[in-house]
Amino acid sequence: MSKANLLERRSVVASLLKDRKDAIVVGGLGASTYDIAAAGDHARNFYLWGAMGGAVMIGLGLALAQPTLPVAVITGDGEMLMGLGSLATVGLQKPANLSIIVLDNEAYGETGGQMSHTASAADLIGVARACGIKDARALETMAEIEAFAAVLHEVSSGPRFASVKIDAANLERVLSNRDGMFILTRLRRDLGFEPI
Repeated sequence: MSKANLLERRSVVASLLKDRKDAIVVGGLGASTYDIAAAGDHARNFYLWGAMGGAVMIGLGLALAQPTLPVAVITGDGEMLMGLGSLATVGLQKPANLSIIVLDNEAYGETGGQMSHTASAADLIGVARACGIKDARALETMAEIEAFAAVLHEVSSGPRFASVKIDAANLERVLSNRDGMFILTRLRRDLGFEPI
């Protein structure tokens, strides 16, 4: 995909979450969490503030614990590269209700914009497939994003993996509550559990 055809990250996330229904959404460290918050704070948003590499494993745990609810992990290429082993576990467990979306700007945005491995050798879609995630694809247009957004609500056809090449714009940080206990308790309450 040429640099001119890269998608705008906030538009991608807003489209994915436009009609989220009862989905649980896990945001990876940094910009993807800001993008999710910009699309609208929600009791079922689980923001990560310092757990780089853990987004997919947290999403997997939620998907296994809540098999009747759709779970979407929206993260960046740097965070996904740090947690590649999680894709092998997803491929083994095969949670039908889990979708993983990687916003790939080919850069480590949180540490200064250095080029990430996806800019040259790393093929995240190939890794996901090699780990047993059969539905692994690139999303290159907003029409494909909108079609994938409808699939996010399915709890019987996953796991799904999508990579979206996005621009590297440094956008305003939209912050939700940064208190981890608040975020956890809010999610638990919304799912019908007593607070801890």
